Amino acid sequence: MAVARKPVLLGLRDAAVPGCPKGPAAWTASKLGGIPDALPAVAAPGPRCGSCAQPLALVVQVYCPLEGSPFHRLLHVFACGRPGCGDRGTRSWKVFRSQCLQVPEKETRDAQKQRNGLAAENWCEGSQDWGSDSEETPPPPPASDLGTDSNGVRAVDWTAQLQALHLQDTAPAFAPPSPAGEGLPVQAEVPRFQSYYICVADEDDYRNSVGLDHALNLLQDYQQREGVDLEHLLSLCSSGDGDEKYEKTSIKSGDQTFYKFMKRIAACQEQILRYSWSGEPLFLTCPTLEVSDVPACSGCGGQRTFEFQLMPALVSMLSSANLGLTVEFGTVLVYTCEQSCWPATQQAPMEEFCLIQEDPDEVLFK
Repeated sequence: MAVARKPVLLGLRDAAVPGCPKGPAAWTASKLGGIPDALPAVAAPGPRCGSCAQPLALVVQVYCPLEGSPFHRLLHVFACGRPGCGDRGTRSWKVFRSQCLQVPEKETRDAQKQRNGLAAENWCEGSQDWGSDSEETPPPPPASDLGTDSNGVRAVDWTAQLQALHLQDTAPAFAPPSPAGEGLPVQAEVPRFQSYYICVADEDDYRNSVGLDHALNLLQDYQQREGVDLEHLLSLCSSGDGDEKYEKTSIKSGDQTFYKFMKRIAACQEQILRYSWSGEPLFLTCPTLEVSDVPACSGCGGQRTFEFQLMPALVSMLSSANLGLTVEFGTVLVYTCEQSCWPATQQAPMEEFCLIQEDPDEVLFK
């Protein structure tokens, strides 16, 4: 019996982020570029490059609470855009997860017991509001509703914390350097890509309505350069058991994976992000890492699961006005804690894992 495919939500570039939004309107928004927003009572991540030790630039911020969880949940992906660093794999890429309670303690006792089988909340909900200055974002719980949780930890006064923790557009987006004498460099200028909101669409809506003419043109160019039998590949893909035939057909190494990648994104080539909590990643090249090889969560020691990936179309959208930053990649796959663990006393973002696959032929995406 065939297993149902996990739904996939596509992230698309929307309007530019105006100024510096404040409060929940900032940290409940998904965006590319800009500076990282901080959840109440959780410090904003401020990672440095593992190669050059300079501050990393925010690539995307994704607001993605999980169904059945009492937490707001925010993921940040950073990269180094300085020459010579962007192609050094995970040393120049970092992923962080931040969480904070979104409902009073009395309503969370049962929800906290539902960690097993967490599913992605409808990431599409409210996407049409992203990029606006609307006041419709629900206000934080009033102070009178905030009590003490089961561990004796006082709940956060959201209003006060938001005012204290919000990052101004002119303020440093990264943690200040350590005191002199510890051998760390003086804080450098914070790198920043131009910021845009990310809106969301269901992949099935595109696959059912958009033609593949452009994809065929790209594949024909690929056929001419690489000597691949395009008609043979198309006939395999159109048959019901195409995936099985892929394994039995002798094609140049890597062509099968690349072709399936191109065919899958053909209906919506402007997608910059694919979100599918605990779903299947879309590999650009044959993966060298097995699922069992993904490092365990540093917080709870549990397994990590695939959550989303960044797509080739994002590369050309990452631009900086004054630092000349560039980031090159084929796709970046993000894996996060399967239980989405978050200790009661946690106040700093938790680092997650990402896998970078280089673009085998960047010409195809221009």
